[in-house]
Amino acid sequence: MAFTDSEIAEAHAAVRAAGDCDNLYKLGLIYSTGPEVDLVQAHMWFNLAAVRGSDAAKECRRELSDMMSKDEIAQAQRSAREWLSVKHH
Repeated sequence: MAFTDSEIAEAHAAVRAAGDCDNLYKLGLIYSTGPEVDLVQAHMWFNLAAVRGSDAAKECRRELSDMMSKDEIAQAQRSAREWLSVKHH
């Protein structure tokens, strides 16, 4: 699945505006499958989507965790907590 630059920008804008689980999940997909894969970022977005009720994000987060080190997972979790505390309560 490939995402265009405009789709990526739209997903980030939608998350800034509403932070709903669908757009958080989409960002997880973008970072886990896009041209510049970033598992830490993907895990963070899937984690945030899962917290907001996305079952698909929970499954993706679990699959990513199997491919990541404990330090990478901890970094993703810290980033998710920071995002929640600073940007979207």
